[in-house]
Amino acid sequence: MSVKNKQISIQELTEKEIPLIIRYWLTSSPEHLIAMGVDLEKVPTEENLTKYLTSQVSLPIEAKESYALIWMLDGKPIGHSNINEINFGESAKMHLHIWEQANRQKGIGLELLKLSIEAYFKKFNLQELICEPYAHNPAPNKTLEKLDFLLIKEYSTIPGSINFRQKVKRWQLTLQAFENIKND
Repeated sequence: MSVKNKQISIQELTEKEIPLIIRYWLTSSPEHLIAMGVDLEKVPTEENLTKYLTSQVSLPIEAKESYALIWMLDGKPIGHSNINEINFGESAKMHLHIWEQANRQKGIGLELLKLSIEAYFKKFNLQELICEPYAHNPAPNKTLEKLDFLLIKEYSTIPGSINFRQKVKRWQLTLQAFENIKND
């Protein structure tokens, strides 16, 4: 698929790309992480991240707690999307990250997310995808709205193991809604 003469694609995370995800989490500016709702004190160590991601890559699909796709632009990795809280055949929570500022807000993430969503529904036989970005982080919220996710509610919670208590927007995309979008 292309976006303004750029080739985009997704690929499953392998052990080879794990250092790229770790670098993103450990070298992103505190301002960037806080803008996503990350509690800086809760970011795992390099060793713990490596151990966890490596274990997830090697598990059979039905046993995964987390699953990541690497986002590619012109053959180079530029970000990732992942799901966790996976209930195979039912639901999962989705996350999206473009690693470098230079690649953000160009429509690339939107197109990569479309590919990722289709992969998640197929690979995990999902009936719904949930995404709960920080309510004060406009980029993912705008992207989810453009993809016809349904805004379910806005509420205060600690949405993940590395987050502080925050207001989030809970977005949902059902398989039925996805199929309708795909067929339009």
